[in-house]
Amino acid sequence: MKDTTRLDHVVLWVHDPIAAADFYEKAVGLRPLRITEFSAGKVSFPSVRLNDETILDLMPHSMAERMRMLPGAADSAGHPVNHVCLALPGDDFDALHSRLEERAVPVSEFSHDSYGARGKATRSFYFRDPDGNVFEARHYD
Repeated sequence: MKDTTRLDHVVLWVHDPIAAADFYEKAVGLRPLRITEFSAGKVSFPSVRLNDETILDLMPHSMAERMRMLPGAADSAGHPVNHVCLALPGDDFDALHSRLEERAVPVSEFSHDSYGARGKATRSFYFRDPDGNVFEARHYD
């Protein structure tokens, strides 16, 4: 069977990578990676695991000056993407919504039948991380 293209990682600009990792662990339910190494100065940024194949890198704004992979790459600091969408099973979707509400993280109203990679989602809602990055959470039947 032919291998398919997959999303490997998304890099989010954050003010405090440790605080961001804590939010993603406790509010969103993602497993933090490389926290100890980042705290010890051994790696430039920590990450959180979305699933077996995808991570979110939590890039500190101070790294912007080192973004030289393409001309103008440093200019992306402070310009978050519109939003990142997380698709979850129904029970996990409900648990995420509850954790966010318990932590007083503002969430949008539910929307229904919004289109995505797997067709129309049963329910979805939006929330922001502490750095202003916007996330959509959804589940499909």
